[in-house]
Amino acid sequence: MSVVLSWEKTKVKYEAGTDEAGRGCLAGPVVAAAVILGRKGSITGLNDSKKLSESKRNLLRWEIEKKALCWAVGIVSHERIDEINILNASIEAMQVSLRQLEIQPMHILVDGNKFKEYDAIPFSCEVKGDARFASIAAASILAKTHRDEIMKKLSVEFPEYKWEKNKGYPSPEHIEAYKKFGLSKYHRKSFHLKSAQLELPL
Repeated sequence: MSVVLSWEKTKVKYEAGTDEAGRGCLAGPVVAAAVILGRKGSITGLNDSKKLSESKRNLLRWEIEKKALCWAVGIVSHERIDEINILNASIEAMQVSLRQLEIQPMHILVDGNKFKEYDAIPFSCEVKGDARFASIAAASILAKTHRDEIMKKLSVEFPEYKWEKNKGYPSPEHIEAYKKFGLSKYHRKSFHLKSAQLELPL
């Protein structure tokens, strides 16, 4: 069944959606994306990236990057996450992606319920926004696919953690390897299997 998302919340000309991926992972960076979409309906099939198959996400990534008015990705390292915590790192990654947009947005739609003022641009926090607004859904797809690509590359260096499959999330196979081999240089040292970091609200 097709999902119908709102194409805009405000009537401003340039409204950006932003979202992150990798917040609940034990390893790797947190990655965010910001997207300003063009004509309504120009990209079909947008939805929360978690509700899409990997092949569908990859197809939509190509379409978003081709058809959006502009898009950008922000990456915050595992070291920075340990330094400022995952909540602040997620917001920082969103702001890094917004800063790289070729068009300055007039309003920002943020997935979740926490954000910090950015360049005095009006923003609204939208709980489950990636399932409600097209621009946030597009950002969630870009954030997820770009981060998955990073984790697949890192898995070549550390194949024992199976990051090409679990992307750094605490899957049973990742937990088993974590217990057996300990931390890699890409693991978040402030996280552990029952870390309060994983429970920070965003």
